[in-house]
Amino acid sequence: MTGSTFGSVFAGLKPHMAALDEFLREQITAFEPEIREMADYCIDTSGKRIRPALVFLSGWKADGRPQSDLVRAAAVVELVHLATLVHDDIMDEADMRRNRETAARKFGPTAAVLLGDALFSHALYLAAQFPTTEVCEAVSESTRKVCAGEIVQTMRRGSTRVSREDYWRIIDLKTAELFRVSCFLGARLSGASDAYVQAVAAFGRHLGIAYQIYDDLADFYGDEQRIGKTLGTDLASGKLTLPLLVLMDKLPETERQALSAEICGQSPGQMELRLRQMAEYGVFGAVEAAVSQEIEAAEAALASWETEAPTALLRQLSEVLRSQLKALQNRV
Repeated sequence: MTGSTFGSVFAGLKPHMAALDEFLREQITAFEPEIREMADYCIDTSGKRIRPALVFLSGWKADGRPQSDLVRAAAVVELVHLATLVHDDIMDEADMRRNRETAARKFGPTAAVLLGDALFSHALYLAAQFPTTEVCEAVSESTRKVCAGEIVQTMRRGSTRVSREDYWRIIDLKTAELFRVSCFLGARLSGASDAYVQAVAAFGRHLGIAYQIYDDLADFYGDEQRIGKTLGTDLASGKLTLPLLVLMDKLPETERQALSAEICGQSPGQMELRLRQMAEYGVFGAVEAAVSQEIEAAEAALASWETEAPTALLRQLSEVLRSQLKALQNRV
């Protein structure tokens, strides 16, 4: 499905996303009156909603109708994701998210921290409403892993003592885990076999890793207006992502020391210089290959399940990421 876009893939999910939007709007009244406006600001409908889409697609039935259990599960993972974004933007000191002020910018970082906590808490409350404890256990474990990944990344900020193995571990926890559990919940709640649930979960994990590497690449090569968030925050905040790791390996010693000083906060980040160097040393191609490898691993996880209804739909999402990667390449 060459040239896939989120719009084309999500066209079949319109009833599901409408049900999710309605369900999320209903949740606003569960928050205390004093913070409802703040919660409403975070629970907006402008995001891509990839994680809810993974829930719906992984649990897809032949009739294509939204299932109430999947709507609730989608709301749970979306609230966890939104909470992580609120906290991410505080740590990154980002001013813009989805083409508007971040919660930290609008309400202040102190209030935003607690707002993120409130979103986390409500997600777990919703997870606890399922008749089985498995959902709450899975979401709680994933939330802990996401937070652990963010903590590890935060502790490594401003340091060049980060290996590629460290980087993969961090993104596996902070991003891929929520992709994985989204797929797991969708397949499990729809009654899929244990083997297929695990295959779909593996797909989600690899897709999540691919998506995070792509996102780290887009922080250097993306279009701020189109992507809808502040770019260049990784270098500015001392976050050693794969594009910078690759560049560090390729630079001569003097330039490597200069880049290390920028990452460690000893000198201002020189975004334009680093972009020129990335072009000179072929950094985009090396990182692009890493994204493609993870996409291929995601698709391989479903190779034995061609007859299952969700399989073809999930692969459309991996094609969307391929298309986004190609669009990013056109900017290089």
